[in-house]
Amino acid sequence: IPPPTDKINSPTDFLKAIGRSSETKVHIGDWAEFWNVSGLTMKAKGVGVQDRRYILWCMEKYRQGFKIREFAHEPKPKKKVRGWGPSVQNGKYVR
Repeated sequence: IPPPTDKINSPTDFLKAIGRSSETKVHIGDWAEFWNVSGLTMKAKGVGVQDRRYILWCMEKYRQGFKIREFAHEPKPKKKVRGWGPSVQNGKYVR
């Protein structure tokens, strides 16, 4: 269990720092309980797969000593052009 720092001293502070509105998806009050949570317990609480994976990944990076601003990032934007490959390029049909 990593020790709390000046700015991050509760699970809600950590979840706000990693972004993606994670603080609204996981509600755990105790610091020690938060660091012992697993993917199965998050699944039982109703956290989605991508959110669960991102939170657990961020927790592991924080355990390893990385700073939050180095690894926290926003999700990839949705693709603007959808298609089956080379028949659609830049949103227009080639053929």
